[in-house]
Amino acid sequence: MISKNQIKFIKSLSLKKNRVKAQLFVAEGEKIVNELLNSEFEIENIYATKQFSGLNSCPKSAVTLVSNEELSRISNLTSPNNVLAIVKISQQQSEKNHGITLVLDDVNDPGNLGTIIRMCDWFGVTQLICSKSTVDCYNPKVVQSAMGSLFRFDIKYLELTTYLADIDTPIYGAYMNGVDVKGQEIPNKVHLIMGNEANGISESISKYITNKVSVKNIGQKAESLNVAIATSILLHEFCS
Repeated sequence: MISKNQIKFIKSLSLKKNRVKAQLFVAEGEKIVNELLNSEFEIENIYATKQFSGLNSCPKSAVTLVSNEELSRISNLTSPNNVLAIVKISQQQSEKNHGITLVLDDVNDPGNLGTIIRMCDWFGVTQLICSKSTVDCYNPKVVQSAMGSLFRFDIKYLELTTYLADIDTPIYGAYMNGVDVKGQEIPNKVHLIMGNEANGISESISKYITNKVSVKNIGQKAESLNVAIATSILLHEFCS
C-alpha cells in the first residue's frame, strides 16, 4: 500500500526544483527499468506490479508491490507499464577531450534531448555537455524518450563559456550556412556544438567555434532540420 505522502512525493519529482532538492528522479516502464537494473545508477525504490518481467532482478529491499490502480496514481504516463523506479541522480565527473564530445547550447525540448541521448548511445558518444539552460536530462519526458540510453554515459551541465575557453582541440558548430559536413576529415578528439531549436548557437558561444559545419539542403525547400535529426546526421559523419 502506498501512502498519500509517498504519492505526493513521487509526483513532486516531475518538477526540477524537487528533483534537485531530493537528488532523485523517476524512471518508468519495463524496458527503461530493466535497462536501469543493468546500469550503475543507484535505485532508491521500485514500485512494481506482479507482472513486471524484471521483478526477480530487483533488489528485494527496494521493492514495493503495487496494484495497477496504485501504479496509475504515481505514474506520469497515460498508460503505466508495470513498474516505476525512484533513482538517485548520478554524481559522475566529466572528462574533457574524451573522443567526440557533444555540446548542447540551450536545447529546450525534452523530446529532442531524449532523442539526442539515444543518438549518442547509438554512435558511441560517451560524453554530453549541456548548457545550464538546456532542459534537465532527468525530466520525466527526457527519461522516457531516451529509452534507457540515459543510464549508459556521462551528462554534465556546465557554464559553457568557461568550459569551452579551456578546450584545446577543434570545436565544431552546426550552422545553416556552415560548410557541408559530407566528406570532411574529422579529428579523433573534437567537440560538436548544437544550438537552440529556434535561435541556433548563441553569440557568446560562437566565438569559441573553430569550424562551422552544416547538413547540405539537397531538396532546398525545407526551411530547417529538427535539432535531434541534425545531430543524428552530423554524428553519423563525425563517427564514420
